[in-house]
Amino acid sequence: MEHHQTLGCIRCGKADLQKNGHSENGTQRWHCKSCNKYFQYDYRYNARKPGVKEKITELTLNSSGIRDISRILQLKA
Repeated sequence: MEHHQTLGCIRCGKADLQKNGHSENGTQRWHCKSCNKYFQYDYRYNARKPGVKEKITELTLNSSGIRDISRILQLKA
């Protein structure tokens, strides 16, 4: 029994991907030929995931502290 998974770019959604080595912790890196972006599917730290930066900015503008933000978003301090 074979299992196939179709991968798509995190940003543009197209399947025009190319393997681009590994990160320091051994996670596969990918390069999207359509939007010319580099990314990983699995990140070791939650702060590197797409969309977290906007949440951090929003919480900072609402006067949340560093410890509050890391607790709410479950980030390692």
